[in-house]
Amino acid sequence: MDGATGSLAEGSTCVSMVGAAGGSAGGLDTTYRVCHDVGVNLPDPPSPAGPERPSDAAQGPEPAPAARPGPGGMRASDADRDKVADRLREALADGRITAEEHAERIDAVYKAKTYAELEPVLADLPGGGGPAPSAPVDAAGRAPAAPPRTEPGTAVAILTETKRAGRWLVEPQSHANVLLGKVMLDLRQAVLSQREVTINCSCVLGEVEIIVPPGVRVLCSATAVLGQVEIPFDDPEDPDPPTVRITGFTLLGQIGVRRRAVGEASLSERVKQIAEERVHDHLLGHERRREAVRDAREQHRRAVEEAREERIRSRDQRREHLRELRDERRRHRH
Repeated sequence: MDGATGSLAEGSTCVSMVGAAGGSAGGLDTTYRVCHDVGVNLPDPPSPAGPERPSDAAQGPEPAPAARPGPGGMRASDADRDKVADRLREALADGRITAEEHAERIDAVYKAKTYAELEPVLADLPGGGGPAPSAPVDAAGRAPAAPPRTEPGTAVAILTETKRAGRWLVEPQSHANVLLGKVMLDLRQAVLSQREVTINCSCVLGEVEIIVPPGVRVLCSATAVLGQVEIPFDDPEDPDPPTVRITGFTLLGQIGVRRRAVGEASLSERVKQIAEERVHDHLLGHERRREAVRDAREQHRRAVEEAREERIRSRDQRREHLRELRDERRRHRH
């Protein structure tokens, strides 16, 4: 066995096996790849030496392998037929086809077995042919994952912070060089290029943080000089788990490996989240108090305005009353 490939993503294990095919000129190699998450079948191993098989001439010509049908020859589902029927109903409502044509095409739709038989039904309508085959899924009903992104083999942080997370490819030999900075390597969704990978750390007055998911074994041979090396000691129960080997040194710095599930926040992240929530609540309470003060001032202003209008109205009424009295006295004099 030459090597193996493992994926840290949950439910994904890939192993590559390379063996030499004996008895052939030049020592040709035969490579087998097993992907449990894709369900690729392996070729049968060669049978042990036994009695000679009859010649090809005696057996006759071997039957040709069955050709895989194209997209149009794939079987259509009930959902695909319903989609075509919905488009025919829309065409009937728009006046593009008559009721007789609609009935004939509906019969053809529900008698169709493949995508190729559904295409002629919609060929003369806007939108083109029938539905396309859906994307392939695995045994668990999930679409195949996209290939991981490729990152440089060396992560460097000088007076800064470098972070790698998500679905990325971990090389067999990776390096983390830190000077007055921090490198964070998140392997929870990463894909290992082989069953065991090595991360060599060179840390001076900085920090290297490596996050691994449960079920991954961590082996550490790094050296600390006036610094700290911290790794989890809870080994997985799997007898042959994916392995991450930590090598290198730290001088007045720290190399730490944390075991954390996907989506689980670190202690600092939880503390930050709690602090942000408290600040938000404090600001929200302060804003509510400001709104209460504004409402009270607005009510006071309205009360003062109403009292002023009431005084003006009373003054006008009093003046009107005095004017009437004066006019009446004048009438009595004359």
